[in-house]
Amino acid sequence: MAVQNGVVGINVYSFWTYPLTNSTVDLEATKRYQDFMFGWTLGPLVFGDYPQVMKKNVGSRLPSFTKSQSEFVKGAIDFIGINHYYSVYVNDRPLKEGVRDYAADMSVYQRGSRTDPATSEYVPTVYPDDPQGLQCVLQYLTEAYGSLPIYVQENGKASANDILDDTDRVEYLKAYIGSTLDALRNGANVKGYFAWNFLDIFEFLAGYKIGFGMYRVDFDDEARPREARLSARWYSRFLKNNGISAQSEVDDTGHHAQQ
Repeated sequence: MAVQNGVVGINVYSFWTYPLTNSTVDLEATKRYQDFMFGWTLGPLVFGDYPQVMKKNVGSRLPSFTKSQSEFVKGAIDFIGINHYYSVYVNDRPLKEGVRDYAADMSVYQRGSRTDPATSEYVPTVYPDDPQGLQCVLQYLTEAYGSLPIYVQENGKASANDILDDTDRVEYLKAYIGSTLDALRNGANVKGYFAWNFLDIFEFLAGYKIGFGMYRVDFDDEARPREARLSARWYSRFLKNNGISAQSEVDDTGHHAQQ
């Protein structure tokens, strides 16, 4: 790497977590969720060990580092990449004996809003947009993991494949790019933002039923023709501004989509 002048990082999938209530157990559950979600991967690579709560809850099933192993992995990344789409609400789930896995060890319930039913596992349903959550994630990672450079490597909104006038995706991108800028202004070490996705592809959780693409792909046609959505035209204009102040890119909340 020293010869090539390259950098090496890692990507983590991220939610922001709000406590369902202000009770002590829910506040602790929120912190525990963050330690399991971020700390499981980033803890060893930044500090040389897993978060204490993981070692406590997982016990002997969690591998331990020797001193030399800890020193070897500590500081092994140059940047943090995240995939981020929405936030969740978290409350405490008592830790039980018996069959244990990642979700059980985390001992939390999560939901997309305060009124959604609780679940102990991620369920790929429609969650409300929460651009402030991305800002919180970026600021949290900067504060918790030594101000490493951060790249938002995936962020976007799904829609039905036949939709071309995707105003909801345009508003989503405006708001989330705005929250990235807010995080940067508040000291988060953000170095880049990438929208997901350029065009419709096979989605891991939904196949071809929905798409995140700014370009619609007709999968019923063997030629797979592409057609620009409204978001493609908006994003193209946004990028062409290239740092020039653009009042036309201010969203309804007053965020500037670029500066």
